[in-house]
Amino acid sequence: MTEFVLVPGAWHGGWWYDPVVEALTARGHRARAVTLAGLADTAEEHLVTLETHIDQVAALITGPVVLVGHSYGGMVVTAVADRVPHLVQALVMLDADVPDDGDSCWSLAPPAIRDSLIEGAGDDGLTVAPLPFFDDRARPHPLATLIQRVYLTGAWRQVPEKVFAAATDTPGGPQAPASTAKVRDDPAWRYEEWPTSHNVLRDGPDRVVGLLLSLAVAARSATR
Repeated sequence: MTEFVLVPGAWHGGWWYDPVVEALTARGHRARAVTLAGLADTAEEHLVTLETHIDQVAALITGPVVLVGHSYGGMVVTAVADRVPHLVQALVMLDADVPDDGDSCWSLAPPAIRDSLIEGAGDDGLTVAPLPFFDDRARPHPLATLIQRVYLTGAWRQVPEKVFAAATDTPGGPQAPASTAKVRDDPAWRYEEWPTSHNVLRDGPDRVVGLLLSLAVAARSATR
């Protein structure tokens, strides 16, 4: 059995990974999809920052795990891996932000996305509204999590398997161009290009599930 912790992108809850969790569980693995603080249906009064999300996910890691992050979720899983690299068997970035020390989701975003975040935060100044075409379950995303810098020691680079899946069919262009350029030719990364949009589950879960199952086999072999 391999344990997976899956972190969604901004505006989305753990429900985004439901078909992936179902498929992994059916094959005998343990998969936990996280709804980050501030994204649940119930109102939360405290200020939610990037550090809040990092603490939340780090608290779930008690043994060997494969960490999966989509989009903004890459910020979170990288920071968690930086804290406990010895427990992370693989780090999987699904068209996600791959930060260096001092980066933020804001600093890594293309100008058009930066503009959309400011526009989306205009109603209350605290959260960024979901885009109109998102799933009805999408929630306003805490603005502070997208602005706060991440602080990394670099220990996350010790993770033995690092995979980046770049979505090549996203309307408007790549959503994580800085991260894609960073890892594309880096031998420490397994880099793949997928003919899908930034919503890598657009065509169903099979592509993501196949990748994660291949890592489960590798992780099991490495522990024998």
